[in-house]
Amino acid sequence: MNLSDLLAGHDFQVLYGDPDKADVSAGIAYDSRRMTAGSMYIAMRGSRADGHQFIADAVERGAGAVLVERPALGDLPPSQVCVVRVADTRAVAPLVASRYFGEPSREMQVVAVTGTNGKSSISYMIESVLRGAARARVGVIGTDGSRVGDEPIRIDQTTPTTPEAVELQHILRTMRDRGAGAVVLEASSMALKLRRVDHTDIDVGVFTNLSPDHLDNHGSMEAYKQAKLLLFSGLCRHAVANADDPVSGDIAALMPGAVTTYGLDGTSAQVRATDLQVDATGTRFVLHHAGRSRPARVPIPGRFAVYNALATLATGHLLGHDMDAMLGAMEELPAIPGRFQTYQTPAGVSVIVDYAHSSDSLRQVLTTIRGFAERRVVTVFGCGGDRDPSKRAPMGEIAGTYSDVVVVTSDNPRSENPDAIIDAIMPGVSASTARVERITDRRQAIARALEIAEPGDVVLVAGKGAEPYQIIGDRKLPFGDMRTVRTLASA
Repeated sequence: MNLSDLLAGHDFQVLYGDPDKADVSAGIAYDSRRMTAGSMYIAMRGSRADGHQFIADAVERGAGAVLVERPALGDLPPSQVCVVRVADTRAVAPLVASRYFGEPSREMQVVAVTGTNGKSSISYMIESVLRGAARARVGVIGTDGSRVGDEPIRIDQTTPTTPEAVELQHILRTMRDRGAGAVVLEASSMALKLRRVDHTDIDVGVFTNLSPDHLDNHGSMEAYKQAKLLLFSGLCRHAVANADDPVSGDIAALMPGAVTTYGLDGTSAQVRATDLQVDATGTRFVLHHAGRSRPARVPIPGRFAVYNALATLATGHLLGHDMDAMLGAMEELPAIPGRFQTYQTPAGVSVIVDYAHSSDSLRQVLTTIRGFAERRVVTVFGCGGDRDPSKRAPMGEIAGTYSDVVVVTSDNPRSENPDAIIDAIMPGVSASTARVERITDRRQAIARALEIAEPGDVVLVAGKGAEPYQIIGDRKLPFGDMRTVRTLASA
């Protein structure tokens, strides 16, 4: 396509060249090092660098079209490149990317899930239920990468949950080409704020809950909430919202008549659960929907699992799937990697690996474990570096309150001193009656927890879930919590 077609309907100013003759046939990127003949370079301002500094490099490497927010620096021969100026390159990137890849989201059913906790679990649940109930081929985009069914999609991305707009549209096109009829994507607050999912045709937007997290990025809970609400401000056709969270009221005001609510007993939600019975193997409940009551079960313990199940069922129903078929598929739900993932050691110790990395999610997981644990609860956890430090002591207090033994360790320390992060956690744990140890090395901390644990105890390894790495300094080292548990337990 030429640049004029990609920008049709959007205001721009031509600085060099002719957009009618600027052919974009070799891809779009924000990294000047990826440029080849026939590619487009989008100069974006990032948190660490300004892409406008690399325009000359992009052109030298072959870029035939360049999008900028301010006049390009240096002499750029009009015969070699077309440079156009727009008010906001971040706003234009999803538009041109969607058009370049043929607007793939219009060819599939698309669900976007946002909220503090539960995004990945709900994404996995929706995928599994649609596959089980309708034999659908489903794509998933999120924290654990992108895939269609069991086939991963290998695309370089610099964002941990929701890809940048160009990568997202590339992934959607790949998914459609691989036969996906539906896609579930995690929409993080930063992705919404930075407009990565703009110009994606979203059928259903799902809201899970809102609790303190990512305040280092947003500054306040109100700003964090407003970022989440962007999904329901014209980006999706229908909403599925947690009626037990007050943010559902904001969503209803934004999308009158287009919101399906879900919740537990005591609410007037359209999809509702009562009579919860929790044990170590899962949770039974009664589902109320459209005037009918049905027995239901999700093979994951806890109230949070029921919330996720309700969101999944409400979404599937909006997409046209039969409720009874979905309930049958829900009972056969496979284990979700890194989300309340369980393992029984040869010594008779139950180990649970969970992604819980916020105060609310850690509390939910630990209260669930407390509900069925017959003996002691041993918790291994840490907090991520270069992330909101205000949650460290509160998470320590939660771990200590609901555990008998706490081993405080490293999560992904990134550029911070791991021991300094642990120092910030310790006052919270020390306020409890739990026995506490600190071991900076995460592998050694897990080994110590397994050593302490006795038959019948439950060990929770929290914070990293299914992440296959640990970020220490500027190194991304291979590391998996469950893999480490299995290795140590069988040694």
